[in-house]
Amino acid sequence: VLIENILGNAEVLEVFKISKTGNIAGCLINDGTIKKGEHARLIRDDIVVYEAHDPEKESVRLHHLRQQTDKPNGKPNLCLADFIAPRGGPKDYVGGFAVTAGIGLDDLVQRYEENQDDYNSILVKAIADRLAEAAAEYLHAEVRQHYWGYATGETLSPEDLIKERYRGIRPAPGYPACPDHTEKETLFGLLRATDNIGITLTETFAMDPAASVSGFYFSHPESNYFGIGKIDQDQVDNYATRKSWSKEIAERWLRPNLSY
Repeated sequence: VLIENILGNAEVLEVFKISKTGNIAGCLINDGTIKKGEHARLIRDDIVVYEAHDPEKESVRLHHLRQQTDKPNGKPNLCLADFIAPRGGPKDYVGGFAVTAGIGLDDLVQRYEENQDDYNSILVKAIADRLAEAAAEYLHAEVRQHYWGYATGETLSPEDLIKERYRGIRPAPGYPACPDHTEKETLFGLLRATDNIGITLTETFAMDPAASVSGFYFSHPESNYFGIGKIDQDQVDNYATRKSWSKEIAERWLRPNLSY
C-alpha cells in the first residue's frame, strides 16, 4: 500500500530498501530467544528467567510493578508478572523482541538537511517509524502463529490487528504497564540486540536508532494491556530492594508514577 500510493518517490523507496537489508529483525527472528521464548517463573512481582541449558539456573530477573489504586467490583490490581505461571506451576515462557528500521537513516536525513529539504527529512523519519511498528506487528504475528504456535488458525483483518483482537500482548519498558525504562537493559542483554541488529541504548535508555521498537511477549489467554498508575512509598521501597537500588534512584526512574 505504501509503495502503491507513492510509487516513483525515490526517497520512500530508499527508506524501504534500507528497512529490507536485514536490519529489521533478520537476526533476531532466528534467535532462540524469539523462537521459543525463555523459560520463566513468577516469584512475587518478578519474572525469573532461567538458562536455556539449565531450567533450574536463574539467568536474569525482570522486575515489574503492580497497580495500587482502589478498584471497583473486586477487580484485581494487575502486574505483568501475573501472566506467568508461579513456581511449582506448569512450565511457562516469556519472550522478547527488538526491531529497527533506522540503520542508515541518519545519513539519509543528513543529506536532506544539508540541502535544506525539511519536508523529506521529516517524511523519511516518519516512514522509518511506521516500518519499525509494522515490523513489530509482523514479528508478533509470527510468534503467535508459528514460533510459539498457540494461534495457528488465527485469521485477522487489519482492523482486528489495530484493535488488538488477538491473544497475547507485547508491552514495552517505559510504557504504562512497565514504566521503568531501565528494564530495557535486561531485555537487550537477553536478546543481544546491539550485537545482532545494531540497536543501542542511551544513558537515559532511549533506543538508537529512534525508529526502533522493543518489548516483551506474553501469551497468557487473559493477558491484557493496562496502566500501573500511581504507586505508594511501600512499593517504591520494595522495588528498590528488588533492583538493588537506593530509594532515591528508584524515585528518579519512577517519578511519573509516584503518588507522593
